[in-house]
Amino acid sequence: RFVPERMVPFSFPLSRCALWDPVPMGDVIGAHVTYYRNPRLSMLEKTLRLAYRHAKQNEKKLFSCFLLGTLAVSEDGEGITLTIDRFDPGREV
Repeated sequence: RFVPERMVPFSFPLSRCALWDPVPMGDVIGAHVTYYRNPRLSMLEKTLRLAYRHAKQNEKKLFSCFLLGTLAVSEDGEGITLTIDRFDPGREV
């Protein structure tokens, strides 16, 4: 579903030389991953339990972590599946 108020335009950091002309050309298009495909999220129970246990044991209200997985397009090209299979608590330093 297209939600224009959540869309953020692409921006690139400033550099001394550019490999392309930065002037916009053509009409604006939506590039959101769910604009053309039906998303599906799959997560291993072991990964979810590990992340939950880590969150409960953490003394801070907010903490950083990583959920790692793979992104695959279905054979018919109509959907995408994000499979999360690893939890990484990260480092404090």
